[in-house]
Formats: sequence, structure tokens, C-alpha cells
Amino acid sequence: MTQELSEKDLLRMEVEQLQKEVKNSRVPISQTGKEIKDYVEAQAGNDPLLKGIPEDKNPFREKGSCMIS
Repeated sequence: MTQELSEKDLLRMEVEQLQKEVKNSRVPISQTGKEIKDYVEAQAGNDPLLKGIPEDKNPFREKGSCMIS
């Protein structure tokens, strides 16, 4: 698709994209990082990867063993 567009069209698209991006609000990474850290720590108690899944609710537990005789 980009081969079909002229250089002028590509530059116009780039300017339009930059105009959209300049309207986005900016937040310092120090603030965003703290918010992410707080959220992760608050949700850690509900995380099955950290807490583990009870055996009675684990859909992937082995239901029984297979014996070949």
C-alpha cells in the first residue's frame, strides 16, 4: 500500500498521526510506575499464579492414574 502512495501523501499521513498523538495526555513514568506497582500488589492475593489453585477447583488435575498390565 505504501508503494502506491506518493511522498506527499505519506508525509500528510505522518503529520495527521503526529497531530493525534500530541493531543494525548502525558504522565511521568515515575507516577505511572508507582500506580502499576500498587495495582499489582493489591491484586497479588487473587493471582492464581502466585497463590496457587486449590486441588478441588483445579480443572487440570489428574483425575486418576492409568495402569497398563
